[in-house]
Parts: sequence; structure tokens; C-alpha cells
Amino acid sequence: MNPTSPALDWPKLLLDPSCSRLSKPRAAGLTMVMDKGMGMHAFEDMIMTSHEHMDVIKLGFGTSVIVPRAIIEAKTKLAKAHNLLIMPGGTLLELAFIQGVVHDFFHMMRSLGFNAIEVSDGTISLSRKERNTLIHLAIQYGFHVSTEYGKKLEHSEFVLDQLAETYLEDLANGAEWMTLEGRESGAGVGIYHSNGSCDQELVDAILNSIPHPDQLMWEAPNKNQQLFILKRAGTNVSLGNVGSQDIIALEALRRGLRSDTMIDHVAYHYDI
Repeated sequence: MNPTSPALDWPKLLLDPSCSRLSKPRAAGLTMVMDKGMGMHAFEDMIMTSHEHMDVIKLGFGTSVIVPRAIIEAKTKLAKAHNLLIMPGGTLLELAFIQGVVHDFFHMMRSLGFNAIEVSDGTISLSRKERNTLIHLAIQYGFHVSTEYGKKLEHSEFVLDQLAETYLEDLANGAEWMTLEGRESGAGVGIYHSNGSCDQELVDAILNSIPHPDQLMWEAPNKNQQLFILKRAGTNVSLGNVGSQDIIALEALRRGLRSDTMIDHVAYHYDI
């Protein structure tokens, strides 16, 4: 098998029944994949099969400290060779902040080859000034910067006015997008009920409270959550914490190449 052989020349209406999926490079419609300790062979397979359908890889929480340096460097090199952003989990920066080693952290992340950083306060608390400082520092070190809103504590809730204000402030200070906390479980936090179902009223309120939500990313690890958000926010909504095994399936869902969304994009016409 030659993994570099050209793709089939599919008819456009089969390739993208939605007729609206943004191509790469893109600022909206991002897919962020969570790597919780994937082996190098699996990582290479993921890149080979799915790099055209993903935008960001996050090495979850503090796993970057545990994984051998050579593996981290190999992953960041391969990701960047395929024009992907790759970042450590925001929890690691939170730990560096409370330990007073932020500059050491940024030096280390740069030396490991990461090209993006997430600024979050899911476990700790940051003032607006501290959050701005971390965004600015990350940019000064040469990283693409995303931020995250929401706490990781179970049953923690979003405060709508605070969410909208944080979104606008983060973007004004240089963040490229803001992620809404959903954890890797997608249950009992943020927009998710304890059983993993979505709070429709809250999702709609968030979309209505932000004038231009294109730079909002929703953590949605499960297919039913991805489907719900796609139907509320559109094909090119950004989704995060996607499993490596779900990248292609999510792209099919976005384009209308699955039954769940095909019906939204095509009209029935039969010639018998």
C-alpha cells in the first residue's frame, strides 16, 4: 500500500453532501484530538489515515511529563510535518503556574517541539490579569494559543455572562479560540448532564450570547454529543476531545456522510 497515493476523484456531491465543509487550513470547524498516551505506531497510523481531517492534537492533562522525551519529540515532529497544531494539556500549565515555574515550562515545551499551548484554569483559579499574562507569555514564546473556560469539578456549571466575557477577553488578548470544558468523559460538567446528554437550553443560550461563536470549541468526546452540537451550531463548529478512533467518523458526520446528518443535506429524488 502506498499511503501517499492520490485520493479518488469523488464527485463533489458525494465527497461533501453538506456542500459547506471548510477545507484546511481553517480557523473554524476545527477537530481537536485527545492523545492520552498513545503508542508511536498508533500515532503514526492516526496521522497517516486522518491528518487531513484533524487540526489539533492535545497530549492530555500532564501525560507529557510521563511519556519518554524521544516519543514526545517524534510526535511533535510528525504532527508539524503534517501542518497540525500539537499542545500539552492545560492542566500542566496550571501546575507550572502554581509551582512558580511558568518560564521553565514554556522553555521545556518549546524544546520538546510543541507549537501550541492551552491556557486554562479548570483546577486552579486565575485572575483576569493572570490569564492575560499567560496568554501573552505563550505568544511571546512563539506558540499558538487557545484557552479553556470551565471547571473540571463534577457538576460545575457555566455562568453565561462570565463565559461570554471570558471568550471576548481571551480573543482580544491573542487567543485563537476558546474551548468549553467537557472533560474526556463528557458527563456531569459544563453543558453535559450526568448521563452525558446535552443541556439544549444551555447550548442555545451560549450560542445566542456570543455574537460570533466561530472561535468557540466544544469538548465533545461522544458521538451523540458531536451530533447534537453539529445540529445546533452547524457543520463547521469546532469540536474537541475527539478520540483517535473517531476522527474519520466525525468528519463523515460533519459532511453528511452518515445517516444522522445526510438527511439534513439532501433531498430525496428517485428515478425508477
